[in-house]
Amino acid sequence: MTALYLERYLNYGLTREELQSGKPIIGIAQTGSDLSPCNRHHIELSKRVRDGVIAAGGTVIEIPVHPIQETGKRPTASLDRNLAYLSLVETLYGYPIDGVVLNIGCDKTTPALLMAAATVNIPAIALSVGPMLNGWFRGKRTGSGTIVWKAREMQAAGEIDDDGFMDLVASSTPSVGYCNTMGTASTMNSLAEALGMQLPGSAAIPAPYRERGQISYQTGKRIIEMVNTDMRPSDIMTRKAFENAVVVNSAIGGSTNAPIHLNAIARHLGVPLDNDDWQALGYKVPLLVNLQPAGEYLGEDYHRAGGVPAVIGELLEAGLLPHPDAITVNGKTMQENCSGVRSDNTDVIKPASNPMLKDAGFINLKGNLFDSAIMKTSVISKEFRERYLSNADHPNAFEGRAIVFDGPEDYHKRIDDESLGIDENCVLIMRGAGPIGYPGAAEVVNMRAPSYLLKRGITALPCIGDGRQSGTSGSPSILNASPEAAAGGGLALVQTDDRIRIDLEACTADMLVDEATLEARRSALPERPFTPDSQSPWQEIFRERVGPLSEGMVLRGAPEYQDIARSKGTPRDNH
Repeated sequence: MTALYLERYLNYGLTREELQSGKPIIGIAQTGSDLSPCNRHHIELSKRVRDGVIAAGGTVIEIPVHPIQETGKRPTASLDRNLAYLSLVETLYGYPIDGVVLNIGCDKTTPALLMAAATVNIPAIALSVGPMLNGWFRGKRTGSGTIVWKAREMQAAGEIDDDGFMDLVASSTPSVGYCNTMGTASTMNSLAEALGMQLPGSAAIPAPYRERGQISYQTGKRIIEMVNTDMRPSDIMTRKAFENAVVVNSAIGGSTNAPIHLNAIARHLGVPLDNDDWQALGYKVPLLVNLQPAGEYLGEDYHRAGGVPAVIGELLEAGLLPHPDAITVNGKTMQENCSGVRSDNTDVIKPASNPMLKDAGFINLKGNLFDSAIMKTSVISKEFRERYLSNADHPNAFEGRAIVFDGPEDYHKRIDDESLGIDENCVLIMRGAGPIGYPGAAEVVNMRAPSYLLKRGITALPCIGDGRQSGTSGSPSILNASPEAAAGGGLALVQTDDRIRIDLEACTADMLVDEATLEARRSALPERPFTPDSQSPWQEIFRERVGPLSEGMVLRGAPEYQDIARSKGTPRDNH
């Protein structure tokens, strides 16, 4: 370490003796801040990480990470996933850091930090902040996020007023931590463990529990061992690890945002992974975890039933985990960590012999509406299945009249307009909500039915969109359509009153419009359709370089930079 670096690091509170001793310098990638309440508890947990690092013979500096607050950031938190990734890459590469603890938590922080660690490829271990405690309202569990969509339907149907809405929704968030449902946050933290990047049992421990502090301490100790043995993300996040994670995602009823983020992490490692893989590897996997929105329970129940190790243990018992020999951050394989671990509550984590659903993975749909879009089959309700997927002549297929909305503002303005003639035979389509169009791809595709249909008991219509859907939503929407309308994809051509045909057996999604008509519509498109003006420099840069959701929504050219800690050499001196 140069004298200049020594001078700088003394300002972090490290002593000259520590710096000259050769002790590993561990960065704590700190996502906790007042701007990010879901991750705020990480500020406290970092103290326990620091204790563990020092006990194992290391020194610590905290690394600030661009804050991403899921419900507060406009226009959408996912716009900043790539920004947080870029900033952490520069920090991990530009400073003399030997290893890093990744403070992961709410939806976008988890993939952003894993993407950066994958790119720089220094020893790294993830530490989840944990889910919040269970929410309760009048004796029933209320799950964060999931109850919001239900409350919106109840309010539209006239069952609750504004105060009732606020009371119901507020009940679902009783403590620090991320969403207590199996939304994107719980999904991505579970998958970080399934990838092997967290210590076994880390993902599901609720944020306020004493075990969360204990696992933080153990994480701090373990990163020193990883530095000493030079164990890097590329050693752990292999193709085997990603295949395991896809299977675990189906078993836990994971979010439709998972393919976006795992595909992105894989690309930054040079590991092939696409939406066809998600269907091929994950569709025939049973749903084992009984958590909202696909089930009944919440985060505390998931932890008490055994969390990710119990899910993997059940998969191992049934021979369903494809790669038991995949290595993890503790130096042991998945088999060694989880063999013999079984659910402590089989109503929360089911055995594979008695699942909630036999085939629970994603379907990757293709057609003239898009080249790829994801549908989550584990949240198809009985009502939805009976209405749309029970035709004896064409099982798992339906047709409907398109009702097209150009962005969420248009949808909110017109959804209750009875002159549109929306009935149970219609398909709601949202466009202009993708990475380029929004920008950033917003969670706006889970559209409720018109209030007059809700009052008749019709609670869900088929929804299609080029944006995303909150992982806490139980709607079986067709999401993440790529290419998006703003890139000239098929959704740019569809018009209200077109006939739409969806076939889940053939995995197709088409507008039943002749090719000559579609070509005429294509010729009439402006240069940048369904795209409002950028509001900041980052929005413009993002739009110019971002790829489609099906490819992980990564920045063009970024995946070419791999293992840069070794492949690019030491950065040039700064003075």
